[in-house]
Amino acid sequence: MSPLAQRQAQLMDWINHSTPFLCQQLHMVYGDASFRRYFRFAFEGRSIIAVDAPPKFEDSHKFALVAELLATKGLCVPDILASDHGLGFYCLNDFGDVQLAHRLNDESSQPLYSQALALLPKVQQCVATSQAPLPVYDHKLFSAEFEIFSQWLLNVHLGLTITPAQKTILTDTFNILADNFFEQPKVGVHRDFHSRNLMMLDNNAIGVIDFQDAVVGPITYDAVSLLRDCYRRWPDKWVSNWLQVFHGQFYAQYSLAQFTRWFDLTGMQRHIKASGIFARLHHRDGKSDYLGDIPRTLGYLVDIGKLYPQLQAFSDFIEQQVLPNVLTAPSSRKTKVVSLASSKG
Repeated sequence: MSPLAQRQAQLMDWINHSTPFLCQQLHMVYGDASFRRYFRFAFEGRSIIAVDAPPKFEDSHKFALVAELLATKGLCVPDILASDHGLGFYCLNDFGDVQLAHRLNDESSQPLYSQALALLPKVQQCVATSQAPLPVYDHKLFSAEFEIFSQWLLNVHLGLTITPAQKTILTDTFNILADNFFEQPKVGVHRDFHSRNLMMLDNNAIGVIDFQDAVVGPITYDAVSLLRDCYRRWPDKWVSNWLQVFHGQFYAQYSLAQFTRWFDLTGMQRHIKASGIFARLHHRDGKSDYLGDIPRTLGYLVDIGKLYPQLQAFSDFIEQQVLPNVLTAPSSRKTKVVSLASSKG
């Protein structure tokens, strides 16, 4: 029996002997970019989600604490019905299968994004659980995420040899993005607030999932995660309009120009990190589905970088050296690449 099959058998045994539920069969729902796996089972006419979160890699205790914190602020999060943090097993009520991503189209995007963005002031109030403050999104984490890009995308995935001039560009970009990141007001940050982690519930409310990595960080982080989604790109004019409305509703104390710059450059930091993570998922974890999202993610870096003279050299580096190599990399040739040109407007 494989290690994954052993974990699944242990999970079923735990459900049947250590929870109020009985489970005859676990049905795999999905795995995500983490080491967690999600299963569904039926008990007395209700559907329940069982989660396998290996303690070596996942902190299920923090998940429970953050869930409690978000719920106290009025956010809709899954109820934890049973848990064993030592084993890394827990059961949740079932939010179903309909992600915000599934409901988005040209007509629905404006009201749905408005509804999702309206959750962020509540998220931003979440800075401490009942036991401790949330971790701070500090320089150490920021640097580690930048290194994921250099190591896994540039080095491992593309095999690029970085010249001294290119290294200077990367260092300058790091410093510019870091200054922008850390000058912003600090608030509670979900850290992966995008259309696949927001669930559409039966009452048309939005449920929030995948929040266990929450931190205290920059005020624009979650908004740019949502509106400049790595998995779907909207016309730039639409995003600008959505951001202006969001700013006017909740953050008018900051100038729109300042807020937009915070948003743009924070988005670049996130897309640098994400493109490296997508490469790492392929090479380290054997999860290749995300390779097709790298060109879109890099496309943001090209286009947003061009808006800021101090980031033009980085934009050119991505456009001329990185993106062409991504599109021709052996492991990327069979992936579905979304045209960047068709997504602008």
